[in-house]
Amino acid sequence: MFESHGLKRLSYIVTGDETWFIFFIIPPKRLNCMWVDGQGARPVVLRPGFQSRKRMFTVFFNSSGPLVVDISSQDTTMTATYYVQNVLSQMKSAINEQRPKVSTSRTLLLHDKAGPHKARATTQSLPELGI
Repeated sequence: MFESHGLKRLSYIVTGDETWFIFFIIPPKRLNCMWVDGQGARPVVLRPGFQSRKRMFTVFFNSSGPLVVDISSQDTTMTATYYVQNVLSQMKSAINEQRPKVSTSRTLLLHDKAGPHKARATTQSLPELGI
């Protein structure tokens, strides 16, 4: 079935998932350095608060490598609408560039049962995208 001219090829399988990346910025110590004389009082150094940022990364790939790397904007959650309009449309265009003759007609999408993946909007849009 998975031989070079079989019905299904490993190159037709596309898989991926989402994950949150949390990162924060620590100011360098040299910003707090200053010269003071022996008699003067030390100035009060205000330390900045914990400035965290959180972004959703969505990565889809096939046997050739990554197809889609989507980084959502700050304070955006993954919904079925976002998933269909941004991620799946990018994936379709990437597959069309990679395999212009076959397109997405034989693409097998493998993903978990997360809410946006199994939502009605997603399942209805897959045949429209040719997946």
